[in-house]
Formats: sequence, C-alpha cells, structure tokens
Amino acid sequence: MRDYYRPLPRHEYPDPSGALPLAGGPLWFTECALHRRDGSVSRVPARDVPPGLLARLTAPRAPLAGVAMDRARLMGILNVTPDSFSDGGLDGSVTEAAARARALAEAGAEILDVGGESTRPGSLEVPAEDEIARTAPVIEALDGTTPVSIDTRKASVARAAVTAGAALVNDVSGLTFDPALADYVIEAGLPVCIMHAQGDPQTMQDAPRYDDVLLDVYDWLEERVEALVARGHPRELIVVDPGIGFGKTQDHNLALLRGLSIFHGLGCPVLLGASRKGFIGRIGNEPEASRRAPGSIAVALAGAAQGVQILRVHDVAETRRALALWEAVTRGPAGDKDEDQG
Repeated sequence: MRDYYRPLPRHEYPDPSGALPLAGGPLWFTECALHRRDGSVSRVPARDVPPGLLARLTAPRAPLAGVAMDRARLMGILNVTPDSFSDGGLDGSVTEAAARARALAEAGAEILDVGGESTRPGSLEVPAEDEIARTAPVIEALDGTTPVSIDTRKASVARAAVTAGAALVNDVSGLTFDPALADYVIEAGLPVCIMHAQGDPQTMQDAPRYDDVLLDVYDWLEERVEALVARGHPRELIVVDPGIGFGKTQDHNLALLRGLSIFHGLGCPVLLGASRKGFIGRIGNEPEASRRAPGSIAVALAGAAQGVQILRVHDVAETRRALALWEAVTRGPAGDKDEDQG
C-alpha cells in the first residue's frame, strides 16, 4: 500500500531546531500527515519521509515567467467572455478589456490570466477561432510589463496568445482535451499549469465521485506531471492545480482545501483557484457571485497558510490587502520594519 505524506505547515516564530522549509518559502514543518488508501491518517516526523520526496517538499520553487515563487503571488482573472459565471460580459471592446487588465495589475496582480471560453458548470465548447478573436487582441494591447497566462484547452488558441505576448498556458483539462497543446508547450518550452477536472465543463457536476478525492487528485496530477517530465519538459516549468469546483462536490472541495499542502510533494508550484466559486456562496450565504469577496479572501488566506504559491482571484485589490496583513502578522519579528510604528 502506498504512503502519501502531507506536510503540516507552521509559521510561528521562532521555528524549532530541525524545522524544514516548505517549498523554500516562509512556512516550515516538522511533521507530516501520513495518508493511506485504507482511510487511515497519522502523524509522523518529517525525518520519516523518504529522502527523494522530502527533497521535493523542501526545495525552493524556481521563478515562473520572471515571478518569484517564494511566497503567495496573485493571478488576476480576466475573462473576456459573454457568459463566465462571475465576470462575463463586462468588456465591450478590446480597449475596455485591456484597461481592466491594467487595473488588475495596478491592484497587485503579478500574473494576468486571460480566458475566452467559459468553463463554468454546464458551459459548451467555444470554437477556437472565437476564442482567439476574444483573447489575442487583448493580450496584444497590453504592454508586457505583467506576465500574461492564456487560459485555454486548445493549442491553436495558445499559439495565437503566445504570439500576441502571453508567457504561460493554463489548461483546465490538464493537457487532456487537445493532445497538440502538450506538444506545443514542450516545443516552445512554456510554463504550463495542469489542472485536475473530472469530466468536461458541460457534465463535470453530474454526481462526481472519488474513492479518496485528495489522493485521487494527487495521483492524477502526478501522472500528468511525470508524463511531461518524461518527454523532456522541465519540472520547474510545471504548475499544478487541484481544480476546486471542477467535477467536485462541496465536500470534495473542502477536503482538497484542507489537504492542499500534499501537492507540494509533486515538486511544482501549487495554484489555488477558488475565487467566487459556488461552494463559497453556499457556505457564506451569498448567492451573488460578484459579492463573494469576503469568502474568497478567507479561502485564499487558508491556501497561503498551506504554502500555495499562486492564488487565482477576481478581487485582486482586496485579496492583496488581506494577504499583506496576514503576512505581517505571521512572518515574525525578523520581517518587521522599524518604521511601522503607527
């Protein structure tokens, strides 16, 4: 039976002797939760983790498109679609969409994620030519100061976006929808985010089932990462995303959020995309997606507390402020500034 090790992150100052850095970031751990397929979970000392896995859990993550992965960074969401669940139809022109993108960057987004196809539950596939027409002109209109990620499942859309200036690919299908996209990512040496989803957007919420959602998603992502690495794509160019809300019930989402730190074992930066999702509305009693900032921020901070390197969010300014306060409270005296006396 396979053993799965989930580091138990801490932030208290000072860290104890023998504490290990989580993914080279500000959090540390001395223990792991040991998960097994029989449903058992127990605590074990970090020194009991196999050396190869321990090295992946502790090694610093390389910068991604010039953005350091040493702490939680914000990816601002720019959906240039008429039907995305939260912000579709906001922009009537390329100029308006580009202006919104610049505003996200000014608010604190260090990566901009531009998407031209809604992947909300029940959504239908958008023709590639329509997706290109929505995304490429907007990316081209930006000045390139902030790295742009193209949120797409299609190789042709990714090619057009990269030609326009995009630097990353974010595929909600984990490179399973269009086989040519994996070929292109490898050929071009592009950073890529592999997200887990059960089913496609049209059917993914039709009674999703797992044996153990945390371990099942981990195994799936591990298989996709190792397949890319085996083809020569560097691990440091791969980001993993457990796919909150994509073929998951509320209980599945919560189990993944509680266990996020397990994904550091893949040796890649971890992305969390939970902003304004339906379960946040249900738990927080807010049916209107655009008013779910408080719940979204709470989940983002929970992700930061587990060492997540990229937080994909709609409410950039509000999340940036909350994250700054969270970091100030948790970083310890070594991070304090003398001038912060007021």
